[in-house]
Amino acid sequence: MTDLTHAPWNNDRFALGEGLRRHGADLLMVDILTGRLLRVDPHRPGPAEVVVALDVPLGAVAPVQDRPDTYVAAAGTGIALLGVDGVQRWLARPEDGAATPMRMNDGCCDPRGRFWAGSMAYDGTPGAGSVYRADPDGAVTRVLDGYTIPNGPAFTADGARMYLADSAAGRIDSYEVTSAGELGARRLFAQVEEGNPDGMQVDDEGHLWVAIWGAGRVHRYDPDGALERVVALPATQPTSVCVVQAPEPRLFVGSATVGLDRPGPADGALLSAPVDVTAPPAHRFGGNT
Repeated sequence: MTDLTHAPWNNDRFALGEGLRRHGADLLMVDILTGRLLRVDPHRPGPAEVVVALDVPLGAVAPVQDRPDTYVAAAGTGIALLGVDGVQRWLARPEDGAATPMRMNDGCCDPRGRFWAGSMAYDGTPGAGSVYRADPDGAVTRVLDGYTIPNGPAFTADGARMYLADSAAGRIDSYEVTSAGELGARRLFAQVEEGNPDGMQVDDEGHLWVAIWGAGRVHRYDPDGALERVVALPATQPTSVCVVQAPEPRLFVGSATVGLDRPGPADGALLSAPVDVTAPPAHRFGGNT
């Protein structure tokens, strides 16, 4: 196990800080339950800036190609386009009227510009969650169901493999992805025995970084699913990971205080430390430059 002595990047503390993504010179993140999209400078420590504040939970965003300050978002009970003033348009709200109250959770774009996002029950009802794919034309399709807390996903550089966690089951799955966005059979990529796999990212060496909620760790897996590295953290509930070139590569890790009776000094903090590998920026909805 490696302890990089991750230090809080700023004085902010988040209830459920998630969805870390590099976009241009910025590090984007969300605080899910407060509905806030935040911007952080990954080059200099400082407070997070609120970009958008919604009146529904905000699970994750991705920038929209050729539309500055516009994002596709997993929000509330569906997928929307956001601007600086809030929701511009709902693409779909498929979890409206579900048997148990639902919200959207994590999500990201693949290299072909499609946005993939999961949903979960507020009360953690087993198997109630689904995964949706939003295509650049705005069509939204349910592609997977039966997950309890889907987290990720993350994609290889060619977009041909998707990694997806079911946090409640401690499982990381992989799927082959066709050029049309169809998924192959589910395969078990890794089983986490202590803690729960949460947000993830594929780096430029094809390895998968995964935040391990409840265990105060980040795991790095090689493409065959072997655990290559364990990074110890001072926060109990890491939620999301993102490697940023700033100008040297740094690993940023989000964390949460929700559910903790006595949060420690680093719980809910955005943590950061130098690493020895780079990773791509967030892919954009509708295409990538």
